[in-house]
Amino acid sequence: MRIGIDCRTILNPEKDDLVGITHYTYQLVKHLISLENKSRAFLQGIKSCEKDLYNIHSSSQQTVGYSEKMLDKEKNEYVLFFDKEIAEKNITKFSKPWVKIKYFPFSQYKKFLPIAYSHFLTSAFLKRENLNIWHSPTPNLPLSYNEPSIVTVHDLSIYKFPKLFPPGQFLNVKVITPNALKRAKKIIAVSQSIKQDLIKIFKTPANKIEVIYNGINKELFSELPKLEIEKIKNQYKIKENYILFLGTLEPRKNIKTLIEAFELFQKNSAIKYQLVIAGKEGWEAKKIYQKALRSPYKNEIIFTGYISPENLNGLFSEAKTFVFPSFHEGFGTPVIEAMAKKIPVITSNIESLPEITAGSTILINPHKKQEINEALELILNNVNLRTKLIEKGFKRAKEFSWEKCAKETLKVYKNI
Repeated sequence: MRIGIDCRTILNPEKDDLVGITHYTYQLVKHLISLENKSRAFLQGIKSCEKDLYNIHSSSQQTVGYSEKMLDKEKNEYVLFFDKEIAEKNITKFSKPWVKIKYFPFSQYKKFLPIAYSHFLTSAFLKRENLNIWHSPTPNLPLSYNEPSIVTVHDLSIYKFPKLFPPGQFLNVKVITPNALKRAKKIIAVSQSIKQDLIKIFKTPANKIEVIYNGINKELFSELPKLEIEKIKNQYKIKENYILFLGTLEPRKNIKTLIEAFELFQKNSAIKYQLVIAGKEGWEAKKIYQKALRSPYKNEIIFTGYISPENLNGLFSEAKTFVFPSFHEGFGTPVIEAMAKKIPVITSNIESLPEITAGSTILINPHKKQEINEALELILNNVNLRTKLIEKGFKRAKEFSWEKCAKETLKVYKNI
């Protein structure tokens, strides 16, 4: 099977950026390649055994030849599509004889092209590759591409709460996404919550949707040396006691309410904490900074900016709790990552978050700062509760893996 995957969200092929769809695409491709590597080694072993078992004469040669043809049908070839500017970067991590790298030759000009023309060129380029399956990690398919396709849907909150998103997305919301969801042979939803949104908003047939959970990095289950953790904390001027948030700085992450809850907690806490807000800038990040600057505890609020994969493990390691009061989530990877690092978690009681945490966190109403404050008081002062949540969270986090995600995605490919 010849499988094409849209890798244009991967901007750094040699390194996982740990952010959103980029992270999903990188990890999925990496683990699909790993699975194919194991599969080919296994098939080669079967071929070798058969050749040893059969006597070499005409009839057995035909049997061996027939068997080889059958085994060859189990092999997959991957075609990874990047934008042209990535051609100058190192993509050796994905290099295999059965992995082909292709670059959209017109990508550097797409901002000058009419959208319909850009879609037409993309479609023509894909058709030339004779793919059995085309997988887009977002609900975006070339408008004139009619070959078998799969899309992954991570988030549909823009359809439910458009005011929490920047303007200028009419084409994507009204044309690109609905078109892709309609024409895709299968849709991968990253949670049951997203599946229900697809059914409700787009009237998508339930049997067209496969729920496949994201994974998490195995490295997060390992422990870093104390000296390395201290080095990372010193880099960001983080002290002993800190509350951690990780996510893009944007309205739907509800960071302003988190700051207000932190103020309530800090006012009455005998032990003083820092609030560490980690993540890259998003839409209206300036308003979040302004909120922090007006806080009476502004000196205890730290913005780290984007966190590299190397530093993320260390930042998680000694946080006293992880708070994720998001208004809307399609999955909620940071929550699972915190649970993997044995940090007790406070998160919202909305959409996918109760589903993926499965009773291993304190759930709060994200609109009520007092609930977040009370959860902070409870989780930071009740040792028995902390221990119970850490144990349950760590056990739940182990259920998510990128290898499992890749295996289930490969099954979808084969059933098209």
